Amino acid sequence: MAEKKTRAKPKASDTFTAEEKAAMREMVRERRRGKTDGEADVTAAIAAMPDSDRVLAEKFHALVKDTAPGLSPKTWYGMPAWADGEGKVVCHFQGAHKFKTRYATIGFSDKANLDDGSMWPVVFALKKLGGAEEKRIVALLKQAVA
Repeated sequence: MAEKKTRAKPKASDTFTAEEKAAMREMVRERRRGKTDGEADVTAAIAAMPDSDRVLAEKFHALVKDTAPGLSPKTWYGMPAWADGEGKVVCHFQGAHKFKTRYATIGFSDKANLDDGSMWPVVFALKKLGGAEEKRIVALLKQAVA
């Protein structure tokens, strides 16, 4: 009889980076806490960021509040995020430090109304946030909640 070959499954410690594991632990904490003061949670998450990310996150947070006041702030995997009335994340800010990348990103979920044909962008790299970037972000936010 032929011997059955088995493959060892990779351990979570071999599969996920330390940063990914930390984000998952944060998500579990968020779910255990349940409903909290989302504004305070987002403000605290932003305050804990390194200066380069914090400045971008503060500006993005202000743009979301001004442009899409119907979205509620909350944290999502430890990142600042904004959700619709059902609590579903519409957009989020990921600092460069979160996963040791060279730029921050703003992302939109499938709950955002950004559909444009068969393919469209939903994550945007962000190195600085000046006037041109603000205009583009405001347009994306308006479309996302339309």
